[in-house]
Amino acid sequence: MSLKKQAVSGLFWTSILQFSTQGIGFFVSIFLARFLTPEEFGLIGMIGVFISIGIVLIEGGLGQSLIRMLKPTNEDYTTVFYFNLLVSILIYLSIFMLSPYISEIYNQPILEKIIKWYCLIFIINAFSSIQYTRLTKQMHFKKELIITIPSLILSSFVGIFMAYNGYGVWSLVVSAIIQSATLAIQLWFWSDWKPTFNFSINRFKYHFEYGYKLTLSGILDAVFNNAYAIVIGKFFAPAQVGFYNRADGLKQFPVNNVSTIINKITLPLFAEIQNDDLRLKDVYKKIMQMVVFFVSPILLISMALAEPLFRLLFTEKWLPAVPYYQILCWSGILYPIHAYNLNILKIKGRSDLFLKIEIIKKTTVALVIVLTISYGITGLLYGSVFLSFFALFVNTHYSGKFIGYSLLNQIKDIFPTIFLASITAVLVYCFDFFLKQQIENDSIRLILGSLFGMALFGLIAYICKMNSISELIKIIQNQ
Repeated sequence: MSLKKQAVSGLFWTSILQFSTQGIGFFVSIFLARFLTPEEFGLIGMIGVFISIGIVLIEGGLGQSLIRMLKPTNEDYTTVFYFNLLVSILIYLSIFMLSPYISEIYNQPILEKIIKWYCLIFIINAFSSIQYTRLTKQMHFKKELIITIPSLILSSFVGIFMAYNGYGVWSLVVSAIIQSATLAIQLWFWSDWKPTFNFSINRFKYHFEYGYKLTLSGILDAVFNNAYAIVIGKFFAPAQVGFYNRADGLKQFPVNNVSTIINKITLPLFAEIQNDDLRLKDVYKKIMQMVVFFVSPILLISMALAEPLFRLLFTEKWLPAVPYYQILCWSGILYPIHAYNLNILKIKGRSDLFLKIEIIKKTTVALVIVLTISYGITGLLYGSVFLSFFALFVNTHYSGKFIGYSLLNQIKDIFPTIFLASITAVLVYCFDFFLKQQIENDSIRLILGSLFGMALFGLIAYICKMNSISELIKIIQNQ
């Protein structure tokens, strides 16, 4: 299949996959939020860092090395498979033995059992990590859709059933295990690849040399992406972790839907044109503009409508998460840009620079947390917004040099869209403030406010000729 057809097919099936899985997950989270308490969600948030680190160690850099490689052999896949499986067992045993101490740190005895059960997903995921990598490498997103949806539906049904019947936090634990297990079974059933016994030390050294730096970067990322949940969990009540995770999860919903769709295509797509810097810059620029064009108005308009949004979706008990969400939305706008800049380093084979950048950013995260924790959770969140903008400067420094696309030029290309979205959000907030005096129904406020905001943004974008949608089509057609 040609690169053009792969891109078209990949965009179509990834869009369906992303919106369907995220949509199901979103509605399931609404039901669970009504049956479970913020404290119970907070318990899972407290162990998020350990789950993230385990996943990175199992699936991190070596999988990226396989995707980057133009023609990996069966020996390459088999070698990485056995390494992932061995590492997953070692990680699980380590976490199992550390679980009493982790629960003691948070002063939450129930965490010991939660960790021992939840982290079984490490071993389960390792059994199918290569099959999943091959689907991404080959852009078989239709098959990925067929595999993912049944496991998500089954696990969601079990989670809601258990939550409704009073199983509390265990409904989240069991749901996660069932989803991983059913996904792994299906990946093995549908995949045409099975491991052999030809583990190669030479192939392992090749992939490890490239991948270990990405793995270290991923560990840093996992730790510091969960840093706020760790700090909040240690110094504040578990409910506050739940409020933070709920706000961050809702913020990530539009960001992940749009950016993941494009990101799953861009890494293999960038890899195909990695030696043509002019073409790479042109594709990167248009993708970045298109993603910001979609993400910024969705985030900022929803920020303006956060109060009726949270009350309608999650009920009154989740309203303390509203100010958290409104602050976090500003950091979400730049998230896709960070990912695409770092993808440039990956396909250029500069995992060393990737690691260097992560060390710089994470050192800054630690410093900002220390400086802002005395101002409470609100101070911590404002610090996270600063970190997002700081990361933009760091991420674009090297990638901009590789493709001749500097930070200043990137800002010039995205600033008009973010500025327009900001003005729209202010007008939506004023419009909703007026509606609130006349209408108490949250559904009506959300519908009218959203329609007003999107129509206003779309009209001004059309007048100003911000043709990001047509640019995406051109990118695909020109491949």
